[in-house]
Amino acid sequence: MNPMNFEVGQPFPLPIQAVGDGGMIQADANGVMFILRLSRTDVVAVEAFRTGAMELALYEENGVLFFLYKIDGIFKEGWGDAPLGLHTLKPEQRPTAESLADPTLHLYLVESRLGILMAMRQVPMDENIHDALKRHVEAQMKAPMDAGTFSARVQAAWSARTSEEMRRAASAVQSVEMTLPPPKVH
Repeated sequence: MNPMNFEVGQPFPLPIQAVGDGGMIQADANGVMFILRLSRTDVVAVEAFRTGAMELALYEENGVLFFLYKIDGIFKEGWGDAPLGLHTLKPEQRPTAESLADPTLHLYLVESRLGILMAMRQVPMDENIHDALKRHVEAQMKAPMDAGTFSARVQAAWSARTSEEMRRAASAVQSVEMTLPPPKVH
């Protein structure tokens, strides 16, 4: 098995089943990752993702957890959402106690047409976000949903609420400050 190489400017090393633009959240044996796919990635979007301020939130409805995100410099207004499902994972990929104990959120910006990794970032999840995420993943592992049930529940939530309404009803919220890299010393 080849080790995964997460290198900016190279193809994203994991398969992404969804097509088009949008975000996806995954909790697996390697930890928690958020992948944002965009077909239009300019230098402003890359730097905003890599170093800009973000707001994150979690909203649960009918057994489905939605990861909500707002990224300054990429989205002019509004929130995006990504439902967390474990039904697509093989048993060996499922989250472990060790992977769930890690409070690091791995963020990846991927150009959606070519699948190129444009930027990556690691953000420590605050205690509220991390605990809520762990509780939900553990509950979903104890009572797994099949793909049809998951899809029906996601569609029902999307038809009932906008991402903005989900954010207002979120159980956990975290602000991520802008992180400017240190100046280069010559």
